[in-house]
Amino acid sequence: MAQITKLALSAVALGLGASLALSGCAAGGPPQASKQPGEKTVIRFAWWGNDTRNKITTQVIEAYEAANPDVDIQGEPTDGGSYWDKVATQVAANDMPDVIQMDEKYISEYGKRGALMDLSSINTADFAEGTVELGEVGDKLVGINIGVNAPALVANPKVFADAGVDLPDDATWTWEDFHAIAKQISAKGGGQTWGSVNPMSVDSTLKAWLRQHGKEQWTAEGQGYTADDVTPFFAFFKELQDDGTFAGASVTAEDEGKALDQTLMATNRVGMATLWSNQLTTMDKATGQDLKLLALPSTTGQMKDAGLWYKAAMYWSASARTKNADEVKKFIDYLSNSTEAGAIMGTERGFPPNLKVREAIAPNYTNSDKKVVAYLDAIQPNLGPTSVVPPQGGGQSPEIQKRHAQNVEFDRGSPASEAKGFHDEVKSVLK
Repeated sequence: MAQITKLALSAVALGLGASLALSGCAAGGPPQASKQPGEKTVIRFAWWGNDTRNKITTQVIEAYEAANPDVDIQGEPTDGGSYWDKVATQVAANDMPDVIQMDEKYISEYGKRGALMDLSSINTADFAEGTVELGEVGDKLVGINIGVNAPALVANPKVFADAGVDLPDDATWTWEDFHAIAKQISAKGGGQTWGSVNPMSVDSTLKAWLRQHGKEQWTAEGQGYTADDVTPFFAFFKELQDDGTFAGASVTAEDEGKALDQTLMATNRVGMATLWSNQLTTMDKATGQDLKLLALPSTTGQMKDAGLWYKAAMYWSASARTKNADEVKKFIDYLSNSTEAGAIMGTERGFPPNLKVREAIAPNYTNSDKKVVAYLDAIQPNLGPTSVVPPQGGGQSPEIQKRHAQNVEFDRGSPASEAKGFHDEVKSVLK
């Protein structure tokens, strides 16, 4: 997903304060528009996604409008590459859609600047434990979790079988076990197949590593780690690259620039890759295999120490400047709590945090869906503390990490020097 450009961020920073003051939202909450008899309430609804998401979201809109004929939901779909620049520009121009699909990377950007409405009055009583807080920024709930997600190592049984290697027991394995298993597969791969993708550039793997070592990627104050905490992470995976466990730097860098369904994992050329659980459906389809979801290794060989967490795949958020706050909340309540909406949307945006909705749509689960649900249920007793959303500017961290990790992989810098460069650069972009 594209980052918000510096120009767009500047536009938000410069335009938001003035527009909030003009609208009166900063002092007394969203104003309510007055309607003439027979006039419909118009709600602008923006999201990013592909054709499949656009189709099912349009169906949800039509279902809501059929039950609420006095409401006109105007959909504003955008591709993921340009969505955030568009939203930033709209916010700066005081033209933000009433309801927007929000991402963890940017929820603090907009929440702390006062652009997002407090949605704490929306009913979340049926949400799974620990899934509501993921939308909190400060003392406000500015995002309603759409789908539960979790980091996982996705394993390809065919690649394992071709190499004569057994799948690991993810309840007991360590990073040393991961190394040994991946190296065995690579040794049989003839320079064409490897045991794992190199996760040095993967934000979720770094986050888990930090949590396993008693640190957090983010805290309420900002960074929860030092450069010294990142150095062994870079060093460990550089050693695995150097001993042939991973592909070389050029192959890795090329793979990181490909679409998900064209990667080494998708083309059956690696045994494992760190992904998000909601990416399994795409990867099952691309590989033609019955892939397995594994918990990340730990330092102790106990899943409770793997530092796992639930992440919101995305959120429903609302403009603090909407003139139709009550109708907006009613629509978000429908999206979040209605089994009708749940049946239409299925698991395309992740698994519903609302357990009643999840139960209602369970008969329609695909094989991939069933595997994801089983994985989410298996790790639930072993989850670490609820993760703090990135602070303002924190959404840039994954790209900064990738750049410094590639410097290590290409021997342009040492693990220690690039860890310091990564830490300091992230610190410099935090607000």
